[in-house]
Amino acid sequence: MTKQVSHYVNRDLSWIEFNRRVLEEAQDNRNPLLERAKFLSIVSSNLDEFMSVRVAGIQDQMRAGLTKMDFTGYTPSGLWKRLIKRTTGMVVEQYRTYREIFRALGKEGICIRNFDELNVAQTKAVSDYFHEIVFPVLTPMAVDQSRPFPLVHTKELYLAVLLQRDGASPEEEPLFAIVQVPSILSRFVPVPGRINSKKLEFVLLEELIEQFINTLFNGYTPFSVNPFRITRNADLTLNEEGAEDLLEEIEKELRRRRWGIPVRLEVVKGMHPYALDTLREELEIEDNLFEIDGPLDLSFLMKFVNSLPGYDNLRYERLEPVYPREFDASDDMFEVIRGRDVLMYHPYESFEAVNDFVEQAAYDPDVLAIKMTLYRVSGQSALVQALAKAAESGKQVTVVVELKARFDEERNIAWARQLEKAGCHVVYGLVGLKTHAKILLVVRREQGTLRRYVHVGTGNYNDSTATLYTDIGLFTSHPIIGGDASALFNEVTGYSSPYEWKAFGVAPTDLKEKLYRLIDREKQNALAGKRAHIIAKMNSLSNQEVIDKLYEASQAGVKIELIVRGVCCLRPGVAGRSENIKVISIVDRYLEHSRVMYFLNGGAEEVYLSSADWMTRNLTKRIELMCPVYQPELRTMLIKMLKLNLEDNVKSRELKPSGLYESIELTSKAQKPFRSQFEAKLIPLWKGHA
Repeated sequence: MTKQVSHYVNRDLSWIEFNRRVLEEAQDNRNPLLERAKFLSIVSSNLDEFMSVRVAGIQDQMRAGLTKMDFTGYTPSGLWKRLIKRTTGMVVEQYRTYREIFRALGKEGICIRNFDELNVAQTKAVSDYFHEIVFPVLTPMAVDQSRPFPLVHTKELYLAVLLQRDGASPEEEPLFAIVQVPSILSRFVPVPGRINSKKLEFVLLEELIEQFINTLFNGYTPFSVNPFRITRNADLTLNEEGAEDLLEEIEKELRRRRWGIPVRLEVVKGMHPYALDTLREELEIEDNLFEIDGPLDLSFLMKFVNSLPGYDNLRYERLEPVYPREFDASDDMFEVIRGRDVLMYHPYESFEAVNDFVEQAAYDPDVLAIKMTLYRVSGQSALVQALAKAAESGKQVTVVVELKARFDEERNIAWARQLEKAGCHVVYGLVGLKTHAKILLVVRREQGTLRRYVHVGTGNYNDSTATLYTDIGLFTSHPIIGGDASALFNEVTGYSSPYEWKAFGVAPTDLKEKLYRLIDREKQNALAGKRAHIIAKMNSLSNQEVIDKLYEASQAGVKIELIVRGVCCLRPGVAGRSENIKVISIVDRYLEHSRVMYFLNGGAEEVYLSSADWMTRNLTKRIELMCPVYQPELRTMLIKMLKLNLEDNVKSRELKPSGLYESIELTSKAQKPFRSQFEAKLIPLWKGHA
C-alpha cells in the first residue's frame, strides 16, 4: 500500500535541500575556484548551526518521550533518522568536492600539503614555527583517576592522543589525553616556497601539532593521534518572566551553553577504536557520529580564501557598491527624503548611506530624538558610534537591542553596555518576544513643527553583511508611516494599549491577519473573474496556516509566484491544491535575504517590505514589521527586482511536488542564460534610468 504524501514538506528536510543547493554552488565549475571553496565553508557553518539547534531540539523531544506527529507527518524519532541519513550523505559529497577543488587549486599553485611532502628546508621552517609559536600555547590534558575528562568546547578542534608509558608492556592499557588545537592561531600554516617555485604552500595546524606531539609527553610514546570535534546543544533556556535582569540572565545562559548536551561527534576516518570508544563513553554520545575523510570543520576555508593574496582570476569580479544617486545632489539627506522616498538595494548600493543618515542626525541641532532597533550588528559598527555621539550631545537616543539574537548574544551585550555608558536608553524588548523588526526613527524640529524620518529594511543594521546579502531599505518621511513608527517604539519601550496600525503590519499582533486579508482579497478577485496575482520573496515559508491560505488562493485561480531561498514547507504543483503556485530558490554569490511582497489588487498594485519570513516564529513569537511602499515609481522598481529573480535561469532552482529542487532548463537554444545577480544593467534597470 502506497503511503499518502503529506500536503506539506517537512521544515528540516527542506533545510537539508537548501544546504544541498549551497553545496551545488561549490560543485558548479562555472563558479571561480576560490568562490567554490567559500561555498564549502558555508555548508559546514550551516550544518553546525542546524545540528546545534534543530537536531538538538529533536533529540530533546525524543528524550522527553514525545511521539506525536508534526503537521508534515513526522514523529521526532522518524524525522531524526531521516535527517542523520541525509546529512551523512551530504558530508560525504562535501568532502569529495573538497578533494576535487583542492586538486584544481593545486594546478593553480595553491596547495595544502601533507607533512611528509615537505622538503628539508620547509620541514625546518615549520618545526621552528611549532617550537616558537605553537608549543607555548598548547596544553596537554591527561585523563585518569585523578584527572577527570576535561570540558570539551563546542565546535572547537581537538586531538585525541593515545600513549604508552616508556618501558610499559605492550599489553598494558593505553593512556588517553586530549590537546586542543588553539583557535587563536591560524588553522593554515604557510610553508616557505621551494626554490624556483611560485606556489603557495600550507600545512594544517593540527597536522603540525601531530608531528611534534611527543614534545608534550616526556616519558611517554604517543602511538595514535586523531582529530575530533563535538557540537553541543546551543539553545538558550531562558526564564524571562522570572528574570530580574535579562542581560544577566542571558550571560548566565551563555556560560551554561558551554555545557550543552553533545549532539554530534566528528572524528577523522580510521580513528583508533580505543580512542573512539573513550570519546563516546566520556561524552555520552551513542549516535550521530560522523567519520570524516579529510580535515574536520571546513568552515576554516572562508578565512583561508580571504587571506590569499592576488588570484583575482579565481574570484568573482569585485563589486563596488554605488552610493544611492538620490543623495548625490545634496549634502542634506533630510531635504532629499522630505522631497521623495528613497529605496536602496544592497549590496549593489552602499550601506554607507544608512551610516551617513544616522551620523547626520547625531550632529544636526534640530534633531531631538533617534530611535532604532539592533538585531545583529557588525564588529566595528559606525552606527553604534554615531548613536553614542548623539546621546553624548544631549539628544534622546533609544536603542532596542535584541540580546537573544542567536550566536550574537555576547556581541550585543557588549554593544548594549557601550550604548548605556554613552547615555542611550537601551531596551531589551518585550518578555517572550525577540525584536526582529528593522526600523530607524529620527524626530526633527522643522519650522515650529516636528517631522519624522523613518528607515525600514529587510535586513539587519550591519554594514558587513550588507556587502554579502541582498536587502532592501526604504527612507521615507511619510506622516502615516512616521506615526506608526512612533507607536511601534512606544509599544516596545513602554506601556501602550493595542494600536490600530494605519500602514504597518506588526507581529505578533496583526501581521498574520493582514497577510490573510491580502491573500483573501486576491482570492475574491479571482473568484470574481478578475486577474489575481501574488509574488512573495522571503527566506523561509513554514507556517501551516499561511500555506493553507495560499492553497485556497491557488484553488480559486490566483497566480502565485514564490521566491523562497531556504526552507519551504509548501508543496507546489499538486493538482487540485497548488497547481497555480510556483516556487523557486536562488542561491548565488550573494545571500538572497530581502522580504518583498506584491499583490495585484485588481490593478491597484500594492508592494510591501518586511522583516518577517512566513514562519511561525516570525508571525507569533517576534516583533516584526511589514511596511507598504507608497510611491508608485518605487513600487515599479521593486516589481522589476522581483521579475529579475523570476527570470533567472542560471542559479534558480524550482521546487517540485516531490519536495526536491531541479535546476531550471533553458527551453530552447534561442533562450539566453539570465543570472539575476549578475545582470549588467541591474542598478540602472532597477533605478529606471537606463
